[in-house]
Amino acid sequence: MVTTLETTTPETTTRSTSAVVLVVSVAAFLATLDLFIVNIAFPAIQTAFGNADLGAMSWILNAYTVVFAAFLSPAGRLGDRYGHRRIFLCGLAVFTVGSLACGCSVSFAMLIAARVVQAVGAAMLMPSSLALLMAAVPATRRARAVSTWAAVGAMAAALGPPVGGVLVTLSWRWIFLVNIPFALLALAIPPWVLAKTRTAAAGVPDLVGALSLVIGVAALVWAIVELPNPAANVAIVSAVALLAVGAIGVTVWRSRRHHTPAIDLAAVSAMPMWASSVALLLFSAAFGAMLLGNVILLVTIWHQTAAVAGLCLSPGPVVVVLVSLTVSGRLINRYGVGAVAAAGATLYAMGMVFWLCRIGYEPSYLAEYLPGQILSGAGVGLVIPSLSSVTGKALPSHQWGSGSALVNTARQLGTVLGTAMLTVVLQSGPTLTAIRHGWELITAAAALSAVIAATLAFALRTPA
Repeated sequence: MVTTLETTTPETTTRSTSAVVLVVSVAAFLATLDLFIVNIAFPAIQTAFGNADLGAMSWILNAYTVVFAAFLSPAGRLGDRYGHRRIFLCGLAVFTVGSLACGCSVSFAMLIAARVVQAVGAAMLMPSSLALLMAAVPATRRARAVSTWAAVGAMAAALGPPVGGVLVTLSWRWIFLVNIPFALLALAIPPWVLAKTRTAAAGVPDLVGALSLVIGVAALVWAIVELPNPAANVAIVSAVALLAVGAIGVTVWRSRRHHTPAIDLAAVSAMPMWASSVALLLFSAAFGAMLLGNVILLVTIWHQTAAVAGLCLSPGPVVVVLVSLTVSGRLINRYGVGAVAAAGATLYAMGMVFWLCRIGYEPSYLAEYLPGQILSGAGVGLVIPSLSSVTGKALPSHQWGSGSALVNTARQLGTVLGTAMLTVVLQSGPTLTAIRHGWELITAAAALSAVIAATLAFALRTPA
């Protein structure tokens, strides 16, 4: 077996870390934005393609969600094996082509296919973006850099509906075409700012295990997405869920025996990694459910227009960015990942409790909505950066792709699970009572995330 090492040249030590942070954050922003920007454009797209039924329309979102989540882990392993800069650039190019195809789609089938292409590109660039960031930044500054990367991703999720609302007034196609100039700029810069990273031992990857993993994660996400659908066939959903368990089991079995496995079990089984991933999955479920619930509250219960609702939602992303950039990194360095993540999840739960105690049918944004939004935004700004930084603390550099893929998969599955959870709660109708039940579930998920995150204070005793 031959071991290769992509060394960092002396000139790479002088590369601008701010440029690296900018490039990988822009890429992460675009990949995450396309998970959340589409919903608000559904009516316009539906009209453009002959009033397709809602079941078919849902696959504009689901195709991206399923493929994105399924390819994250194989993409992270590819980055570990062949170099993260190479995989990042390939992923960004694929994402750009997919975005252009989405914006130029002339049929509904073409749009769905282009969304799949987009998702493959996004899955390739996300794990490598975090690995490249950690490789470029000294350990003493890594917490702050990861905070920036995570803040941009969280901001993209929260900004999806309001940004989409503005772009749809021009044309639904712009929600995809807006990616092109930013993606091209990000493609033009990396060869000069992104350093090569260490690669793992050479060898032919376990293609069977990788395919099983893709099938398993895709089936799991599909089952979660279909679960809230009243028209879903329970037998089919159950069969697909069993397929997911079986396929993932095959991947794990092969990964124990293959010399170049699809899953790096050593990275996945490290206590800080799986604990942070479970905490992040629960918190992402709470975050995803909150995003959907707030849109329904503002538009359906408080009867605000899409433009006004977008404006009301905008303080949340601002708080996320401010907390992530100004205090998150410093708190992580001083108190450690576990304490900061637990505190952030607790703040988030307090925001939900505030809404449960105050919000009624009559709109009262400043007194009833904004305080809870500030608390929840501060929580996101603390949790996402801290739990995302565990990879750099718990694993050696040649496993950062696998670790980053695990973190991103947890975030994606959590978001899907949270959205599905709230959809089930709202099946009886989008009433304030149903939304309040959703907030109760969100509070429980955030509180459990805080408890699990607190265990990291013992697993990672030495702050970065």
